[in-house]
Amino acid sequence: MTGSSKPWSLIDLLKGWPNPFLLPAVQIKIASSIALSNADISTPGLLYGPDDGYGPLRAHIADWLTQFYQPLSRISAERICITGGASQNLACILQVFSDPLFTRNVWMVSPTYFHACRIFEDSGFHGRLRSVPEDEEGVDVEYLRKALHQSEMKAQAEGNTQPTLKPTRPWSKIYRHLIYAVPTFSNPSSRIMSLQRREELVQVAREYDACIITDDVYDMLQWPTDKTAVQPSREHAYLPRLVDIDRTLEGGAEREGSDGFGNAVSNGSFSKIAGPGCRTGWLEGTQKFAWGTSQVGSSKSGGAPSQLTSTFVSNLIESGELQRHIFKTLQPTYARRYQSMITAIEEHLLPLGVKLPQTTRDVVGGYFIWLSLPAPMQAEEVAVRAQQEENLIIAPGPIFAVYGDEKAVDLERKVRVCFSWEEEAMLAEGIQRLAQVIGRMQRNQRQQEEATPSPREGSSFLVERHR
Repeated sequence: MTGSSKPWSLIDLLKGWPNPFLLPAVQIKIASSIALSNADISTPGLLYGPDDGYGPLRAHIADWLTQFYQPLSRISAERICITGGASQNLACILQVFSDPLFTRNVWMVSPTYFHACRIFEDSGFHGRLRSVPEDEEGVDVEYLRKALHQSEMKAQAEGNTQPTLKPTRPWSKIYRHLIYAVPTFSNPSSRIMSLQRREELVQVAREYDACIITDDVYDMLQWPTDKTAVQPSREHAYLPRLVDIDRTLEGGAEREGSDGFGNAVSNGSFSKIAGPGCRTGWLEGTQKFAWGTSQVGSSKSGGAPSQLTSTFVSNLIESGELQRHIFKTLQPTYARRYQSMITAIEEHLLPLGVKLPQTTRDVVGGYFIWLSLPAPMQAEEVAVRAQQEENLIIAPGPIFAVYGDEKAVDLERKVRVCFSWEEEAMLAEGIQRLAQVIGRMQRNQRQQEEATPSPREGSSFLVERHR
């Protein structure tokens, strides 16, 4: 392939959507027919629902999560609140549990899911989003601890000791700090936060009155790293969630002397495992936190989010169809897609100096692969040239920077590629096209160095476009 002959078909390795082939339309059709054919289900489904959501779905989610995560004790339905999906619920959490003046900062593990930045800014935190770097084990806890201490000292010196904008309510509390992370198969870095870091993060959150909000939306999309594994799926979680650790560590979230709201909440969604259009998710936290989230004004006014779809999803879980779809279809298919892309990366990109994170882990998952480009290559320039020369769309690292704190973490040589959306047969081709771009750039760089040894200037193209 040459730069002058653009490939005919577009390959999109940026879009983080499930391929339409993987949507369980038939199962949802059956579930919806069952729900709408039974007045005992359809009538409450078509009316305003209870604040915390459709009761049978809450109970089924609790049982399902207990089976998958295998916590020390059963998860109760009282810990579950039905939501309109992870993004909508993040906004609800902020409405109930934060004050844009009293809550000091939002600490975001960087690189981050950049659309979350907009949600935080819409809740009054523009200019107070802060990057927390990650290493091979996940979030840099010591960096976070020092930054929290400095932020707390500043707030105390300014006399910021009480919430000023939100009234005192029995179902709510206002946290001093918020921490946002995707601990398992992170978007975009695909990293897994180690168990030790998870425990340390909960301890730090307790020390500084922080609420850790975790998007646990990829947890069930997991498979063995080994390409020769006989079983390409896993029916139990790789690690406990932050909310599981907070529930049990050193007396748990409702230990003596605590306020009972806890310091970690799990944001779950059916978007990645059933379909984004379902607009249905759940929150798990302490009983007080779950109930407090259900008291947000939009739910009190309009009833539980996604009430009708909740009746469909409830049937999917109760019948076992959703679980079978995850373990028999999604996990094996994504495993095959991932391995196809990894094989192409190993063959075409690693010889060019491209690197992968966490290469020794035995379980992988999610939607994405995070790549480090060889110096002095710039991700934004690579992304522009990939689209112009190879009809290939990839995600340059800088778009995953925390808004307003972009320089805290160097993402200039990172790119994200996605294996969930594009047709499976095109994944390896996409990586080959990327290798063509990188190879040409390296050859041009060598020629320039031989002719003129002056350093190459940087470039910046796509950050604002993606925002």
